[in-house]
Amino acid sequence: MNTEPTDPDLSAADFDRFYGVIPAGGVGTRLWPLSRAAAPKFLHDLTGSGSTLIRATYDRLRPLSGDRVMVVTGTLHRQAVRKQLPEISSENLVLELEPKDSAAAIGLAAAILFKRDPHIIMGSFAADQVIAPVDVFQDAVREAIHTAAQGYIVTIGIHPTHAATGFGYIRAGDPLEIAGAPSAHSVVEFVEKPSEEVARTYLKNGHYSWNAGMFVAPVDLMLKHLEANEPELYAGLTEIADAWDTPQRREVVRRVWPTLPKTAIDYAVAEPAAAAGDVAMIPGIFNWDDVGDFAAIGRLNPAAENSDLTVMGEGARVYSENASGIVVSDTKRVIALIGIEDVVIVDTLDALLVTTKEHAQEVKKAVEHLKASGDTDVL
Repeated sequence: MNTEPTDPDLSAADFDRFYGVIPAGGVGTRLWPLSRAAAPKFLHDLTGSGSTLIRATYDRLRPLSGDRVMVVTGTLHRQAVRKQLPEISSENLVLELEPKDSAAAIGLAAAILFKRDPHIIMGSFAADQVIAPVDVFQDAVREAIHTAAQGYIVTIGIHPTHAATGFGYIRAGDPLEIAGAPSAHSVVEFVEKPSEEVARTYLKNGHYSWNAGMFVAPVDLMLKHLEANEPELYAGLTEIADAWDTPQRREVVRRVWPTLPKTAIDYAVAEPAAAAGDVAMIPGIFNWDDVGDFAAIGRLNPAAENSDLTVMGEGARVYSENASGIVVSDTKRVIALIGIEDVVIVDTLDALLVTTKEHAQEVKKAVEHLKASGDTDVL
């Protein structure tokens, strides 16, 4: 591995190679009934900013990549994504016939970009994350681009603020001393979601960061590890990429995509690449939230002054007395809360959710039950 300092004169060339990739998948089942298969969480404004999550993701990347941005999403979301991101060209809107997990989504983007230019450095950033301050995030990405240009798959590890058990972790190694990337470290390993006791030891240790699934890498190196660890997936994605910018795209995608194995990018690329010494990490010293449940939405949308209740929804009609929590309303129905704490209420035209912040993660169980019982019209 070449870890010689980057020539400062080449830094502009590094950025000219950069291409932003936004995987926009998943339903966000813990945010049902607000998030649904036809309108997943990345299409919603969940922060009260006036911008949907995918629009905010694009706007964060645009100053770094210009118009070099690719979105990978489901065919069901084509019109909504086009409406929210009219800047995305048809050649850079990659549509999945069905969900195949992150290795297929990110791998296909890498394969298409490699076919167009094998020297591209791609940066993959999920469409459904909330990040601030944006300039601090962008500085971290710049360091990641410099590091990737030296031949690394780079992840941005989130500085942990508490002993979280819902995230995987990244164990950092020695500093890499790369010019333009003073905070770059090697990565020793990726570790699975820990128990609370183990998470506390990670927090105390100081060498562990949350794994937010952000990757910046040369496309050829990304594909090299994909081929070594998931040859069947690599072969299928390469066949699709070869046909992508040709009239054969539709036929090849319809034939090959359904046959691809499902696996996560962490298992297919990141973990084995780390074991081979090919992964680096830039610490992300910014606020980050994956908006995993309604408790997260409550954190991101503070209650109004002199109130303990967060209310979201245009024209929401809510009366509260000695109540706290969050109400999200898509209807004009009056919702009255009296003497109830940490409640979560989501009122839509065809479904009503009532739970508490403590049990917000369990909303997924309701979705699984509805699916099993055949009530898919509300999913």
